[in-house]
Amino acid sequence: MESSESVPSKTAEDQRDSPGQLTGAVVIVALVSAISGVLYGYDTGIISGALLQITDDFGIAETWKQVIAASILLGAVIGALTCSYLSDKRGRKGTLVLLAVVFVVGALWCAFAPNPVLLSLGRLVLGFAVGGATQTAPMYVAELAPPKYRGRLVLCFQIAIGVGIVIATIVGATESISWRHSIGAAAVPAAIMLGLLLRLPESPRWLVKQGNGDEARSVLQKVRPSNYDVERELEETANLARVERTAKTRGWPGLREAWVRPALILGCGIAIFTQLSGIEMIIYYSPTILTDNGFDTSVALQVSVALGVTYLLAQLGGLAIIDRVGRRRLTLIMIPGAALSLFVLGLLFVTGNSGRDSMPFIIACLIVFMLFNAGGLQLMGWLTGSETYPLAVRPAGTAAQSAALWATNLFITLTLLSLITAIGVGPSMWLYAAFNVAAWVFVYFRMPDLTGRSLEEIEGKLADGKFRPADFAR
Repeated sequence: MESSESVPSKTAEDQRDSPGQLTGAVVIVALVSAISGVLYGYDTGIISGALLQITDDFGIAETWKQVIAASILLGAVIGALTCSYLSDKRGRKGTLVLLAVVFVVGALWCAFAPNPVLLSLGRLVLGFAVGGATQTAPMYVAELAPPKYRGRLVLCFQIAIGVGIVIATIVGATESISWRHSIGAAAVPAAIMLGLLLRLPESPRWLVKQGNGDEARSVLQKVRPSNYDVERELEETANLARVERTAKTRGWPGLREAWVRPALILGCGIAIFTQLSGIEMIIYYSPTILTDNGFDTSVALQVSVALGVTYLLAQLGGLAIIDRVGRRRLTLIMIPGAALSLFVLGLLFVTGNSGRDSMPFIIACLIVFMLFNAGGLQLMGWLTGSETYPLAVRPAGTAAQSAALWATNLFITLTLLSLITAIGVGPSMWLYAAFNVAAWVFVYFRMPDLTGRSLEEIEGKLADGKFRPADFAR
């Protein structure tokens, strides 16, 4: 997630607006972040199509399907929390090097797993890398990127997740590819990521925090153009490091402070609702749900590809308009469309209109849901963490938010097929439609519009106890 600094001086602000500050080294840093995002999307999304083959190979029932799909999410919770500590102790680059190795090991482990137990353990290992990447990669690129380009380069990570999901659905739809090959193939981009990382520098901000000012200066001189005022940025970074060290409210204990609590409630609440809204249910299990209800496997996998492409296009569209429409307004507009599509989808199943004749309507509901959900609420899951938390508690806050997101994802993945078996597809869709209604209510009452607000202004509102939507009305 993006990490921004305190109010810059006029000179520094002039630098931010100047052109030509994007060097080749920074582009490679952004590429590493993008590869980690692709791996996130691919490793979590590939199970959608692979699960059909795994079921046939291992002869497993719903319980094992859920365990295999969910094990990567348990690992992600562990990874998100652990790498918050590791990135402070080992450095951003050092942590990412470790995660790249884990990505390679996890992919190969899963590819050669002889039974569902070892496959689940391999996906647990992969999950550690996935969760750690969501915590560390955006922070690394944010701390190395020039201020002018920081937001756009950090968002490469989010777009890359959608690219990974699309690739996973296309590979899954190619039924001639073994699930072992499709899962193991993730080791290749992970190895490329490792090779690139070994040639990159450590984050200058982390180096300053460790007291290595000279090394930080050397890094900045390598990743900034020759006419850039490195000393100014180094001075700002040193000032921020002093603020963090002397802040009374900092780290994990700081999240318990009463004035910080509204930010934590908003961040974790949005993270939870991004998952309860049904996005992972659709990504992971749509082929399984469709084939269990009479769809041909090839059709179900083609639908999965269409959903992946819709996810990516909706994210791109949402990111293109979010600053003009506003975060809060866009979310409130899009959630009802997602809720309505799930309600109609549930109605089709409850009324028995879920056969081949209703196939176009079922597919339309799934795509409409993906369009409204990915283009609205899903964008908020990562943005709130980069904008909401005070500087001194931001690493702990984003780690807590990531853990809340992955834990909710884990719960849904472990229970969905059992829920469908117990109450049916239709009522299950209605339950998730109700979660979308609850998400709308939460956003309406708890989410202020932070569009165009500086991080210092947001922190000031928190400190003054004015963090309700009405407090941010223009």
